[in-house]
Amino acid sequence: MEVFKFVSIDKDSRKPKYQQIVDSTITNISNGHLSMEQKIPSINMLSEAFDLSRDTVEKAYNILKERKIITSIRGKGFYIARTQLISKINNLILINKPSSYKMQIYNSFIERIGASAHTDLNIYHCDQSLFLNLLKKYRNAYDYYIIMPHFKTDKLEHKSSNDEIIKELQKIPKEKLLIIDNRLTVEKEHRGVYQDFENDIYNALNEGLEKIQKYKRLILAYPTKSVYPYPKRILFGFRKFCVQHNINFEILDEIFEDMILKKGDLFITIQESDLVNLINLIRENEYALGEDIGVISYNETPLKELLGITVISTDFKQMGATAADMILNKQEGFIKNPFRFIDRNSI
Repeated sequence: MEVFKFVSIDKDSRKPKYQQIVDSTITNISNGHLSMEQKIPSINMLSEAFDLSRDTVEKAYNILKERKIITSIRGKGFYIARTQLISKINNLILINKPSSYKMQIYNSFIERIGASAHTDLNIYHCDQSLFLNLLKKYRNAYDYYIIMPHFKTDKLEHKSSNDEIIKELQKIPKEKLLIIDNRLTVEKEHRGVYQDFENDIYNALNEGLEKIQKYKRLILAYPTKSVYPYPKRILFGFRKFCVQHNINFEILDEIFEDMILKKGDLFITIQESDLVNLINLIRENEYALGEDIGVISYNETPLKELLGITVISTDFKQMGATAADMILNKQEGFIKNPFRFIDRNSI
């Protein structure tokens, strides 16, 4: 079989023979010498060709199968199952929803981690069952697992985790696990980069206190039945800010298309649809944005920057870059991601 010339075994090396088979296979996939669905030698063929024990080759093949690099078909043999290896650093990112700001994290991570790594992305839509199935499917297949834990209950409320989720995460070696966006304690030794949702909104609003106090009423549109629910800690931080500064406030489920606006209202929107509805209402009622009615939006996007919308937001690009740096530098611990009040023309 022609593939034999792509397997290299150095009998004088101190590296275990099974690991040489694994490394040789990965190297030759990266070099293009082995292609998707290409058949490779059987365990017996490889052990005879290189005078190795059957157990040695079987151990190598089991490692390759666990990492989803090869697959076996009963009665037919072993085949290459993955070709997107590129290097020995293979990452899996699991995010909870396909939003523009979550993709900023992913793109920033890709840019910082560099061309020497391969990164796969899966979206689990805040669905616990889908999330757990993905973890089971890809167990032992990657060098690093970068996980964003945001889930929904049957009542569409936000939850960070439960015993079942923690139990499955604990099966990932601590040095391979990186939690991002939402702080979640799996083990004392694991690491991550996170938002502090309660204190982030509290501190950011304090940054804009002088302008906020010009308005008569502060209204937060917090979606309580969203397909992608938001942490309740946002509500806690908002209430704490308003109570501390004696600000008249209200919390709504959404921005209704026929709701009544009054001069002196300042809105904080979280969902994009609420921001769109609010801007349309302001225009229809011929109010001046940033004078009669104020608007602050949660989470920065390029469109909000273009439209001049004031935002309170974590730095999504920085989060992705920090996550990559923690992997590249083998950095331990938890890092708080920057969160800012970005003042524009809408308040």
